Amino acid sequence: MIILIGGVSHAGKTLLSQHLLEKYKYPYLSLDHIKMGLLQGFKDCNFTVADTTTHIAKQIWGIVKGIIITAIENRQNLIIEGCYILPHLILSLDDQYLTHIISVYICFSKDYLLQNFTTQVLHHRCAIEQRKYPEERSVTDFISESLYVKKLCIKANTCFFEIQHNYEKEIQPVYEFIDKQLSNKQ
Repeated sequence: MIILIGGVSHAGKTLLSQHLLEKYKYPYLSLDHIKMGLLQGFKDCNFTVADTTTHIAKQIWGIVKGIIITAIENRQNLIIEGCYILPHLILSLDDQYLTHIISVYICFSKDYLLQNFTTQVLHHRCAIEQRKYPEERSVTDFISESLYVKKLCIKANTCFFEIQHNYEKEIQPVYEFIDKQLSNKQ
């Protein structure tokens, strides 16, 4: 089974993946590693760190798609997480592969970001990864990103969870959704 965890930056995708690894023993891959591997490994990879999420997603989708297909064909379980997993790209996979995929997205409501940007979102941004650089994006940038992800999910009829008030409480349905989907597909 392939579990795809998309959504906005700093929404806890990597932490969720780590917990799923511990629970199900499925390895996970962060698309940030793919992105940075390409940036550091090739002189010209058609994108930079400063490019939009959408542009980077399109540039790395061929690799991600190949990893997904290979894992499914080899009957391997894998979790892939990152803001570069866009719903419409997943839907470009053939139906024979889609039946082996569980996808979920996490975003924040505007009110949550306005009330918790510094104290929660930025404070927990290094829960798993030890980022060595400060966050340069503003709360307005995060609001725009969350609205964009939500819009993409609605358009693709894809499951998303929007954190509105209490992160710890509202992330639990994400785990429950994944548990239920795994149970239904096995």
